Amino acid sequence: MISVYKKRKLSFITAVYWILLLFIIAAWIWWFISLQRQSNLMRLYQTVQLNKDDPAYEQHLNHLNNEHIRRTTQYISEGITFIIVTLIGAVFVYRSVRKQFFLTRQQQNFMMAVTHELKTPIAIVSLNLETLQKRKLDEEKQQRLISTTLKESERLNDLTTNILVASQLESNYTPDKEHINLSALAEKCITDFSNRYPERKITKSIEADIEINGDKLLLQLLINNLLDNAAKYSPKEKNISIALAQQAGKIILKFADEGIGIEDREKKKIFDIFYRSGNETIRKTKGTGLGLYLCKRIAENHRAKIKVTDNQSAGSIFIIEFTT
Repeated sequence: MISVYKKRKLSFITAVYWILLLFIIAAWIWWFISLQRQSNLMRLYQTVQLNKDDPAYEQHLNHLNNEHIRRTTQYISEGITFIIVTLIGAVFVYRSVRKQFFLTRQQQNFMMAVTHELKTPIAIVSLNLETLQKRKLDEEKQQRLISTTLKESERLNDLTTNILVASQLESNYTPDKEHINLSALAEKCITDFSNRYPERKITKSIEADIEINGDKLLLQLLINNLLDNAAKYSPKEKNISIALAQQAGKIILKFADEGIGIEDREKKKIFDIFYRSGNETIRKTKGTGLGLYLCKRIAENHRAKIKVTDNQSAGSIFIIEFTT
């Protein structure tokens, strides 16, 4: 209901805005017509005042006509200039306001998502700890509860890391770069991912000893976020693949899933901060809208490009190209 009300409010404000703009343009046109009428009357009056018997009559008449043409040209050029400036300013203001409106809505969605992402693991951790404290469970059940608790605490840690890193990158944070083995880092991230999600099928093709100058924490966050993104948007029985190779002076890192895929109209939007496709109130997938935004910013900080393409049959492929 609130969302419908906000959409209607935005539509009403947009309609009023364009009506006012049309009124301003109409006022400019009326201004031109009025000036042109006044100019015609002045020329007529001055023409009547001329003495036809004067030898210089034709010269004076030509001067009046030329002056009239000059004023008409001036009115037209000024009118067109004012209208163009008005339209450019109106479009700029409209786009800025609309962008700010959607950013505000995405921030609200982000707060809803963060609230949910925080409350759920906290509630699970609290419930598991209370169960362990109040009940005597056999070893198998204890280990299951402990394992679940650790997973949820890792979710909390990932969420807080994403928020902190996003805040740092927004404030023009300069990463501390060092010479690191990207192949070893990718292998470690894949191992950690497999330990967290043992039911997920993951295939890898990691070329050995690929080195890069970069921030280890940020690159680890990049790999983890893309792996988590693939896991969130593909069925558990489907395969996730990661490939790392060096070709033609570039380091290519690919993540492929067999999930629902991404529509063409959303391929550019998914890297915007807070952006998440679909309705936030009925969304089933977890997330805050920071993961892919962080991936883009981290790639940019490492002079790399990130893009998404369609996977064959189904799913998406995220490709990061590092320039060596």
